[in-house]
Amino acid sequence: MRQRANFPFNKPINIILMAVPGFQDMFLPFLQCLADGEGKHTSIVQTAIEEALQISEEDKKEMIPSGQSSKVANRVGWARTHLNKAGLIERITWGHYRITDAGKRVLQSPPERIDLKFLNTIPQHLAWRDSPKKEGGSPPLPRLKEGTDVPPNERIEEAFAELNSSLASSLLEAMAVMDPGRFEQLVVDLLFAMGYGGSREEAARVTQRSNDEGIDGVINEDRLGLDVIYIQAKRWKSSVGRPEIQSFVGALAGKQANKGVFITTSTFGPNAVDYAAAVPQKVILINGERLASLMIEHNIGVSTMQTISIKRIDSDYFEEA
Repeated sequence: MRQRANFPFNKPINIILMAVPGFQDMFLPFLQCLADGEGKHTSIVQTAIEEALQISEEDKKEMIPSGQSSKVANRVGWARTHLNKAGLIERITWGHYRITDAGKRVLQSPPERIDLKFLNTIPQHLAWRDSPKKEGGSPPLPRLKEGTDVPPNERIEEAFAELNSSLASSLLEAMAVMDPGRFEQLVVDLLFAMGYGGSREEAARVTQRSNDEGIDGVINEDRLGLDVIYIQAKRWKSSVGRPEIQSFVGALAGKQANKGVFITTSTFGPNAVDYAAAVPQKVILINGERLASLMIEHNIGVSTMQTISIKRIDSDYFEEA
């Protein structure tokens, strides 16, 4: 039977409806959920926190930048870590926690808000925060400023997304001044890196401009050449409209082709997108933003400056048999 979290206090939690609250806002409702002294799984606690903080269904679905976890689950996890390190809760089995005597004492006269500043008044939490890394031991988590309400992993992922956004802008600037033939070679390199074109030599034939009824090139969809994809590549600054897509679709029909990719360094107008979606041929539109993103993903025109490996615990490894 699914447990239901009970809050023992009549005092409401004053919040302002917003996006997912910071992990420090979750300290107090986390403790309140465990106030009855029973052990609860973190999923039960998360549900209670969502109710206490009035997190909307839409916000519950919001993911961290990597897409590996929801923001709510991620921040509940960080709240759990800090409360545990402060000695206010303790783990009883994997994923199950209960309040400690110290946690109960805090709730006897609960502060308006439990935050990092409050937790740092607890010697146990302060010692963990400031403890140096011991040889062979686990390092403490990065020291957080007391006003910080976004967990470290989210800040890393947001910084990574910001760096990629800046890199994408640089790629588009570089492509804007490329020689047209070199740009077509870039398209070949990208499609080949994505698994199209068969061998490298076969893929290279796409650079031979056909100038044939709006087709810039042809590339095999598979290594055996069982199907082909027709390509149109435009280094444009202005938005691509329906007439250009209509011309491309007409060229596909003239070749009795069913598949085409239209690539531009600019954007596609709404009419162009709607038209491409309505025609019987499979026409994929790749705008400048997606083009740069694919180049970054497949390492075309970019190089790795630094690699950082971020690890997390393998919960399956520790599950009881």
